[in-house]
Amino acid sequence: MRSLGMEADTFTTGQAFIELIEAKPSMQVDCVVLDVHMPGVNGLQVQERLAKGGHRFPTIFITAHDEAVVREQALAAGALGFLRKPFNDELLIKMLSTALKGTDGREQKE
Repeated sequence: MRSLGMEADTFTTGQAFIELIEAKPSMQVDCVVLDVHMPGVNGLQVQERLAKGGHRFPTIFITAHDEAVVREQALAAGALGFLRKPFNDELLIKMLSTALKGTDGREQKE
């Protein structure tokens, strides 16, 4: 992401990200990229806790285990995309660009 000129922060856990957002509610977040399986709080739980806190950021999920139920749950909760590892870098870039433009890529047709 940084090689494309995008600013990016990384967190060791989903809980660390949640704590930062709760401590700095005015923090500008353009997009969140979550792995489904993370230590402690998983990606779906991060998405749910952010939404409950009123934080609805464009979210892209990545996972090594593409389970239909998990994918459907993430997308139903508003995720912009769901990518299985290894994923196509250009598809991730397209999703990030969509998020930064503030459009809903789920409605786009190719």
